Amino acid sequence: MSSDPTLESKNGGIQVIARAAAVMRALGDNPKGLSLAAIAHIVELPRSTVQRIITALEQEHLVESLGARGGFRLGPALGQLINQTQSDIISVVRPFISELSLLLGESITLASLIGDKIYVVERIVSERELRVVFPIGIQPPSYSTASGKVLLAGLNSEAVIALLPESLPKLTPTTLDKAALLAQLEEIRARGVAHDQEEYIEGICSIAVSINTYLGNYAISVVAPASRTHVRIESFEVALLECKQGIERMIGSPRLPIREN
Repeated sequence: MSSDPTLESKNGGIQVIARAAAVMRALGDNPKGLSLAAIAHIVELPRSTVQRIITALEQEHLVESLGARGGFRLGPALGQLINQTQSDIISVVRPFISELSLLLGESITLASLIGDKIYVVERIVSERELRVVFPIGIQPPSYSTASGKVLLAGLNSEAVIALLPESLPKLTPTTLDKAALLAQLEEIRARGVAHDQEEYIEGICSIAVSINTYLGNYAISVVAPASRTHVRIESFEVALLECKQGIERMIGSPRLPIREN
């Protein structure tokens, strides 16, 4: 019985896409870049096959060469796609975080994890006199903020260890070292809420939850002066968890169960 060439072509195309996706995931897990040999080992494909995939992705600027250093990393075209997705998430989430800011009288940020940094994609600034204003696009180290820690908690410990520097630069007297951070991430995984106790900037605290949506994983954080945060931690947590549930009911990921808090 003869095979269907149309079906064979379709299956071959699906396989190519799956392999290209595997290569990009490997590079995404290693933001500093990988050699061809390392990519081939991770995705369990022949080096020659990986070379062809990399060449095709380079032509579309989804992957770029590290030049004289050797190896490859994700390219600028992927960043453009991410920005388009962020525009979508902002339009959906903004009414929720605007209401949250009004309810609490504090500034709210929406952030994503890019490499080992947090990227603030949207913010609602409180109208009160003493307030915290984070510029959109600011990229603080993930280990020193509540948003960063709650998103790091979504990774396993091995991935976190590989992602972060061996020694975490101390930004304030309360910045955690790596061992303390890893221990705290276990608590965050259990509770679903992360805290930053003046670990990024002295005098400023934050509390965050993650939102798992079909548009990606993001963190919503209440950012406030430490003097107000210390006496309102419980109310901040309750409001954040209610906001999370509202967003995930609307755009929750179909691949991940929505945890009722």
